[in-house]
Amino acid sequence: MNKKKFYPNYFTYPAIILFSIFYCIPIAASFIMSFTNWNIKRIDSPKFTGLKNFERLLHDDYFMLALKNTVLFAVATTVGIVIIGLLLALLLNAAVKGKSFFRTVFYLPAVLSLIVVGIMFKAVFKLDGGILNQILTALGLSGAVTDWLGNGTTAMWCIIFVQIWKWSGFAMAIYLAGLQGIPKDYYEAATIDGANVWQRFRNITLPLLAPAFTVVITMNTIGGFKVFEQVYVMTNGGPGNATQVLNTFIYKEFSKGSLGRSSAMSLILFLLIAVIAVVINKVLTKREVEM
Repeated sequence: MNKKKFYPNYFTYPAIILFSIFYCIPIAASFIMSFTNWNIKRIDSPKFTGLKNFERLLHDDYFMLALKNTVLFAVATTVGIVIIGLLLALLLNAAVKGKSFFRTVFYLPAVLSLIVVGIMFKAVFKLDGGILNQILTALGLSGAVTDWLGNGTTAMWCIIFVQIWKWSGFAMAIYLAGLQGIPKDYYEAATIDGANVWQRFRNITLPLLAPAFTVVITMNTIGGFKVFEQVYVMTNGGPGNATQVLNTFIYKEFSKGSLGRSSAMSLILFLLIAVIAVVINKVLTKREVEM
């Protein structure tokens, strides 16, 4: 009997070992390195420096700019995805001809590689021969032609647009699942009571979509703070540091061999994401209960 109970546990060991090697050990090593001055390009051995890495980062203008850009990216993309995804879901939940086709089309960007998307939109926003500038020129709007990714004002918003374009379809699918779970009887009863379209949306649709909002907001906020590929491919943090985000800054420090400093930034980013995710989840889950 004991053997029968114990035997299935063997099948979990390979997964546990792989998880430990590729996740737990690197995380523990990064945590330890964040309290050292370890630089692999220096001959001297690493020394324990306590919280000095963190203190220096908080007074580093480049780090604070990367943090500011990351927060802007996360907030702007989450708001955009939440709104556009909801609008698409409401539209395609109605009796629209060819809605299955449009659902597929709007969802497709979510399955594309981030690298591929970045390369594609880099070609769209390019100054010379870029698709967007060619369209503007063809429409007689030559004055609006600009180097979209080379302009410090527009570069970040172009990357934000790409993120919204990619993930709005995924949010749409989550909202659609929620919408299709709402009984039609609720709407029929509200209509009989004289409720208009807005009142039905506000008092029935929104409250019952609360779990979907929790998923969409939490996932996209976390994804926004973890952004790397699009920025790296499209601008590499430029022009200047206009689109520098925490992950690209961490990558650059790591490339310089500064393992202690890059590990400290990684730990800050991890804690930031963890705290924000917990707060958002608690606030939105509480809202679900109240509704």
